Amino acid sequence: MGRRMGLDGAKVHSVFALERPDAAGDFLFVCEHASNKFPAPFGALGLDAATRRAHVAWDPGALGLARGLAERLDGTLIHANASRLLYDLNRPPHSPGAMPAKSELHDIPGNAAVTPAERLKRTETFYLPFVAALHAEVARRLAMGRRPVIVTIHSFTPVYFGQPRAVEFGIIHDADPSYARAIHAAAQAQGGLDARLNEPYSASDGVTHTLRHLATPYDLDHAMLEVRNDLIATPEDERRMADRLAPVLRAALNELQRGRHRADAR
Repeated sequence: MGRRMGLDGAKVHSVFALERPDAAGDFLFVCEHASNKFPAPFGALGLDAATRRAHVAWDPGALGLARGLAERLDGTLIHANASRLLYDLNRPPHSPGAMPAKSELHDIPGNAAVTPAERLKRTETFYLPFVAALHAEVARRLAMGRRPVIVTIHSFTPVYFGQPRAVEFGIIHDADPSYARAIHAAAQAQGGLDARLNEPYSASDGVTHTLRHLATPYDLDHAMLEVRNDLIATPEDERRMADRLAPVLRAALNELQRGRHRADAR
């Protein structure tokens, strides 16, 4: 699976894309569940078209939101070009969730009996190139004296296992809660969204692999954003949410940096 250059210098790999690589801003956005494509030779894993379009196969609206935030905050974006059911890029290779046999209420026939050889093939095809590209972006910035702020973008269903979810905007963190708490405070100050810290998931659910692998070891500010997908159901909804959240992310980072400067001045 090869690599080509896209518009605006984007680097497009068959299983991921790196957009706005020369952006000057602080933010490095990651969208692990951006796509519901099932490229050859892996096929559709026995799923019908309706299931491949459903949340089980990807995070609807997340890519459009991530692109909107990258544009508004002059950030770089790296995102998946294949369904998370082939390989969930936010899970390590040994995790059953990397190639789940069942996701929510859906059986995934093509993942029912993944052999070690198949697991290795998918890890080498999807996970290793993605992680290498993301790590390279972090390393380049660090080498230039720029500490990236890593923000992963996800969406979640309004109803989960039959239970409705009131939360609209979730902010999750790995080891360091500082930036997530600042985002939560900024979102509450802005108003208009039911924003909650460590909902509808938290690190204890195993959802912060990307942050744990690439943000925590370098002590980088980070957060995982979860937006309820009925709020980003159309391109216009995605743009409106990006308009709403970009100032929140910027205000939170500014406040965090001001607090650190005050502490350093003491």
